[in-house]
This record gives sequence, structure tokens and C-alpha cells, in this order.
Amino acid sequence: MVTLNKIYTRTGDKGLTRLSTGEPTPKNSLRVEAYGTVDETNSCLGLARLHTAGDAVLDGILARAQNDLFDLGADLATPDRGKKLEWEPLRVLQSQVDRLEREIDQLNADLSPLTSFVLPGGTPAAAALHLGRTVCRRAERLCVALAAEPDEPVSPEALKFLNRLSDLLFVAARWANGQGAGDVLWVPGGNR
Repeated sequence: MVTLNKIYTRTGDKGLTRLSTGEPTPKNSLRVEAYGTVDETNSCLGLARLHTAGDAVLDGILARAQNDLFDLGADLATPDRGKKLEWEPLRVLQSQVDRLEREIDQLNADLSPLTSFVLPGGTPAAAALHLGRTVCRRAERLCVALAAEPDEPVSPEALKFLNRLSDLLFVAARWANGQGAGDVLWVPGGNR
């Protein structure tokens, strides 16, 4: 259980934070950037959910994704450096990736076929979901960059989760646009 009795600690006043392992890390480190951007993605989903409350299917999917994003943040904040910890670290599992794939397929089954690229927009829910999708893609790029660094492990499941989540958010945005009927389509060269 997490207990947060004191919100400010002053330990970050000099630009440092601590990973869940206790190791000090600069706040501008790639790892902190990665899990911070995962948190931004989660905030985008919270904003989107202001507009999806009337859609039990979509809102339920987003609620589960928000919880899983906290799992992902915990995973990234606890790098597996091969040392035994005093607790079992929370890790993103393949089953979470599999669930995202099932939800993508569920939503996508009811969408009209695409005839062009989709511009971010349409309903307020769709616009918010497109914003979440782009922030999620940034989180994915940061995690890929982190994983490429020596001694900065990122699990394959964490990378797959972000990739699938961004796909889910694209499909969810189309779903929120009347199952694709209200998508705003790109018209190549349309303003020349």
C-alpha cells in the first residue's frame, strides 16, 4: 500500500529525485523523462475521460489503461539492475499487452474503413484521445532511447505496452468520432 502523508520533502530542490530503489537520479535523466511522459499520457487519458463518461465500453477501457500506466511508471522507476530488492517490483506483464490487443480488436471491429490519414480532431473526446496518443508515442520514443543506453534496462513488455496503447488510443479516437463516421480526414495538397 502506498501512503503519502507529506507531499513536499524538499529533496528535489537541487534537481535530484530518487528512483523507487532509493538511488538518486537527476530530474532531467532519460529515465525520469520516460516515466514522467508516461504520467503525462495518463493525464491526457484523464482529460479524455471527461468526455467518455457516457460510453461505458470506451470509458472502461480508458480506466484500465490509466491504472496500467501507473504500473508502467512503477516499472520504469524500478530499473532491474540484477540486484535483489526487499520487495517484489511491479512489472508490466504480457497479459496487459494482450488485453490492449483484444480491446483494439473490439473497438476496431465496429469502425468504418479508412480511406485517408486521420487528422486529430472531431469530437472533444476524439481530440483528447489523439493528444493522448501523441504523448504516448513520445513516451515510447523516450523508453526506446532509455533501453538503448548501457545499464538502463527497460523490459520488452513495457515497450510493447506503450506501442499497443498508442494504437488503442488511435482506434479509441475513431470510436469516439461516431465509429469513424466523424473522422476528420487529411486531404493531400488540399490547401494549395
